Amino acid sequence: SPINALNRAIIDAVRVEFDAHGIELPIYFGNRNWHPMVEDTVARMRDDGIRNALVFATSAWGGYSGCRQYHEDIARARDAVENAPQLTKLRHFYDHPLFVDAVTDAVRAARVELADEVRDSARVVFTAHSVPSSFDATGGPPEEGGHLYSRQVAEAARLVAEALGEDDYDLVWQSRSGPPQVPWLEPDIVDHIEALHERGVAAVVVVPVGFVSDHLEVVWDLDTEARDRAAELGMGFSRAATAGTDPRFARLVRELVDER
Repeated sequence: SPINALNRAIIDAVRVEFDAHGIELPIYFGNRNWHPMVEDTVARMRDDGIRNALVFATSAWGGYSGCRQYHEDIARARDAVENAPQLTKLRHFYDHPLFVDAVTDAVRAARVELADEVRDSARVVFTAHSVPSSFDATGGPPEEGGHLYSRQVAEAARLVAEALGEDDYDLVWQSRSGPPQVPWLEPDIVDHIEALHERGVAAVVVVPVGFVSDHLEVVWDLDTEARDRAAELGMGFSRAATAGTDPRFARLVRELVDER
C-alpha cells in the first residue's frame, strides 16, 4: 500500500507550511490499521512530554467511518497509554474553500487530458467510498441528523460542480465490501460507467472527492477497474487528482490548526 508514503508527503508539506507561518508544533503520525499504530504514536508523544495535541484525520467527513471511528481510535489509544496527552480532533473540512478549490482545479486539469472530440461533452462523475446504508442512516432521516456522510459528500460535489459551472453531474460510490446481501450506498462506479455508455455518453471525468490521496482504493478501483471498463466500452476516461498533493491542502491543515 502507498498510504504511509502518501501521508508522510502530506506531513512534509504541512511541516513546510507551519515553518513558513511560525507555527512551532511537532507533527506525529499514527494509523488505525498498520504501523505506525496510533497507540505507539501516543506513547511516544507522552514520552516526548506532549500534554495536548490536535488530531487531523485524513477524512473530510462526518458519519461513522469518516469521523466517529476516529474518535474511537483516539479513545482507544488514550486508554492504552498511561498519562496519555489530551487529543482533540479537528473539524470536518468537506466544505472548506481550500478543499473545494483544490478539487475544482483538479477536475479542470483532468478534462484537459481527454481527446478534443469528447472533452467538452464529458460527464463529470464524483465518487466516494461506499458505506453500509445502515451506517449512513444512523441518526434517522436527514432532517433529524441522519445520512450525515452522504449529505456531506453530496454537498462537496455540489460546491465543486457549482465552481465548475456544471449543472448536471453524478455522484456514485466505490470500494464496497462485505456480504452482498447487506445494502451499501449505490450505484457503484463501474456499474454507472456501463449505464452512461448505454445512454450514449462518450467520456467521463471521474472525481474522487471522497479521498485525499491516491491510495489503493483510488489506484485500483478507479485507475484500474473503472478505467479498464471504460476502455472496453470505447469511452474516454480521465481521473482527477486527489486534493492531498495540492499545496492548498497543507494550507487547509494549517488553517484548521489556527482555528483552535
